[in-house]
Amino acid sequence: MLLIEEKYKSIAKLLLSSGTCPRCVLRFCCVGSSAPYRLPYKNLADELQKFLSNDGDIAPPSKKVRLGDSEECRSETEITRDTDVNEAPQTCNLCLGILQHLCSTEFVKQIFHKVQSAGYEFQDFVFSVSLPPQLLVREHSAWLQAQEEMRRQDRLLEKADIIQLKEAYKWIIHPMISEELGVQAVSKSLFEVGVVFCHQDTDEDCHFLVTVCKDCFKPTKNKQSVFTRMAVVKALDKITDDDFVTHFPWPPSTPKTTCQVIDIQCNHASVFVAGRYNKYSRTLPQTPWVIDGERKMESSVEELITEQLMTVFQADSFNFSSSGREDVDVRTLGRGRPFAIELVNPHRVRVTEQVMKDLQQKINGTDKIKVRDLQIVTREALAHMKEGEEEKTKCYSALIWTEKTIRKEDVEFLNDIKELKILQKTPLRVLHRRPLASRPRIIHTMKSEYMDEHHFRLYLKTQAGTYIKEFAHGDFGRTVPNIGSMMKTTADILELDVESVDVDWPPALED
Repeated sequence: MLLIEEKYKSIAKLLLSSGTCPRCVLRFCCVGSSAPYRLPYKNLADELQKFLSNDGDIAPPSKKVRLGDSEECRSETEITRDTDVNEAPQTCNLCLGILQHLCSTEFVKQIFHKVQSAGYEFQDFVFSVSLPPQLLVREHSAWLQAQEEMRRQDRLLEKADIIQLKEAYKWIIHPMISEELGVQAVSKSLFEVGVVFCHQDTDEDCHFLVTVCKDCFKPTKNKQSVFTRMAVVKALDKITDDDFVTHFPWPPSTPKTTCQVIDIQCNHASVFVAGRYNKYSRTLPQTPWVIDGERKMESSVEELITEQLMTVFQADSFNFSSSGREDVDVRTLGRGRPFAIELVNPHRVRVTEQVMKDLQQKINGTDKIKVRDLQIVTREALAHMKEGEEEKTKCYSALIWTEKTIRKEDVEFLNDIKELKILQKTPLRVLHRRPLASRPRIIHTMKSEYMDEHHFRLYLKTQAGTYIKEFAHGDFGRTVPNIGSMMKTTADILELDVESVDVDWPPALED
């Protein structure tokens, strides 16, 4: 059963006689069930022919009519001839062959071999289709004609009632791909299989829209052509029916070629791995240190961690982030600094807790860093780490040098200072990567430990985002007040350690 309502019969005749394939006829006749689309092409064509000829609309002509040469007789003969869909199908003027030739068993096997050779782990998949934008123009033309047919019956045909080409295509091809891959096609999945179609012979179908709706087509950096699907949709919403028909008359030309498949793509959603790291080296940057194309340090915290992860998850790339960052000469001690790594397009995703433990052990095979609590987290959970950059507190240990000679009592006053408000302009050393701004910060507590007449150790608990080095030396007056100004001498930091980052994330794991 085709499930076409009687009221759409005239639309079916119109489209078939204009070079439209049976499956596109179903779409414009608003058939919302997948079963008729999945019929073999010839069976569907036969059923459609029966539907159009079995109700007396096209009655067998009488002998008198056969002998005559009336216009009515010619009209009936033309309809019968033009809607003979059992002949070898020409390329459809609406789907450009997608619903005819690109949902075959052979094409599904191409998709299967592409997915299989890519080597992904997945338990289901979502199927995506990228269509050439000119299909929108051709469908708009058909919709205008279908509207006219319905108006003759005092009925309406909304554009939204027509079955989208993508939806019809998925109805046909989903079960075929699922059978080949052995997993279900679903509406949401971490693994995506995508097909990209193009049809160069009809690319110019959209070009007339620029003359009518110039503001819809604006060049963008990331797009090779201004004729994006979104731009064409906007233009079709704005153009009048009369202007459209003038520039793009019905019926659309029947193409000599079918849509081409320019790419079959596979992509897995990112996997996010989080943990905490300690950094014990004073010659190790957090991220690769490259200036003017020249590498300044042999490695980095980022690379020492991600090298092992990339190998296990077989990802294409990664994005590293952390709750703040330390300078190259600063150690991170205590429970470490929270970090997260986005592994982009991973091929391996079935990773057990034991594999993660083994990974952590491999990363810790160096004396430069150590990681703990290594685990897979969700994208949403990363928000906990970013909150800590500004909202939480951090504790530091700093070895301070003073120009003037000091005694123990000269530094004891620092112990009594609580909730000290300071103002920090963007430090000179980071102006190349941070915008110029004045930032209020709070030094919650300080505890001094006298060492000798020019050195003391200072333990600080501060608001996250405080520049500790600048709080010590003042950065030429850009941080006020500062240790130097409060002690009325020149002061500087010789060593700095991060003792704790007070962000309770990710969750601690048992050793």
